[in-house]
Amino acid sequence: MAEITDIENEFIREEIEEYLDRPDEIERTIDIFAKASPTMQAIAAALIDGAHHTVDELTKEALEKGIEALEIMDDGLIAGMGIVGIKFRENFIFVPEVLACARAMKAGMAYIEPILSDAGIDPIGTVIMGTVKGDLHDIGKNLCIMMLQGTGFTVHDLGVDTSEDEFIDAVEEYEAAILGMSALLTTTMPNMGKTIEAFIDADLREDVKIMVGGAPVTQEFADDMGADGYGNDALACVALAKRFLEEEDDEDF
Repeated sequence: MAEITDIENEFIREEIEEYLDRPDEIERTIDIFAKASPTMQAIAAALIDGAHHTVDELTKEALEKGIEALEIMDDGLIAGMGIVGIKFRENFIFVPEVLACARAMKAGMAYIEPILSDAGIDPIGTVIMGTVKGDLHDIGKNLCIMMLQGTGFTVHDLGVDTSEDEFIDAVEEYEAAILGMSALLTTTMPNMGKTIEAFIDADLREDVKIMVGGAPVTQEFADDMGADGYGNDALACVALAKRFLEEEDDEDF
């Protein structure tokens, strides 16, 4: 098992020690960064700090040195955004800081995405994402979208205040196997259940896996609403979407 002392970058070590409390997240994050090269740790640290110019420069330099685009994306950009997601979830940082980190990630992905596209790497799956009817919050949802896209998913963002019919129409139009719904208000959480009921009424419930998330949402609520899964942050969202794909592959097999 990796130890925090195995992480060379002091900034990353301090972030883990100061902001991560859950044992499973601490272990997972240490494992990720202990395996990452010093260059990847530096990119992640700059992203967490919201330093988009530094992320831009370090990503460009890494590619010029022959480091693979996927390594930069996974071990640098996505790894860094994982810590950002946890800090945002636990209210250590707020919208302005998250937006700065998102800008930093986009600076790095601007180099990565064309390379992956030119390499002909097909998306691993399609996800529909939206904030439910009556809710105008989207920062958490946008973090999930960024992480999903970075992991190889095609994501269609329906934005905020999304009705049941809009979710259904998007799933049918894009033939998506996964739907993600977000809510930040307790008053809009029931609209997740209404959307799931709408899929049942449209005889489409068996065609799509539905995951839910947002600050007031819990596993118990997700179970009561009939969702297929719940994620408490962007990393959990990605892990859940990947699990759905694996289950689909097993069923096809």
